[in-house]
Amino acid sequence: MIQISDSAREEIIRLQAKQSAPDAFLRLKVKTGGCSGLLYVTEFDRNLQPQDQVHHYQGINIAIDAQSVEYLNGLALDFSEDLMGGSFRFHNPKATKICGCGVSFAVTES
Repeated sequence: MIQISDSAREEIIRLQAKQSAPDAFLRLKVKTGGCSGLLYVTEFDRNLQPQDQVHHYQGINIAIDAQSVEYLNGLALDFSEDLMGGSFRFHNPKATKICGCGVSFAVTES
């Protein structure tokens, strides 16, 4: 299960309204890359896969693919703005290392 702050929810709704398909859901996934080894990916998608987990949160739908679930379980997604602009912030209890940009992380394999 993931948690979404009110500010992240509002930003997702704002971005979703700009999509050519406003009924698209937010897909969260993890892929190999970044300076720490794993990279968070957020994108809008209209195609659910059979193994996707779908989370419904106050009017938004978030899909997580089966391979990413183990890395994202317990994730808290936030959105904040600073002098450099706004961005999503990922607070992941499974991350054992986080790069400076906050989008790349590593986990200790057990």
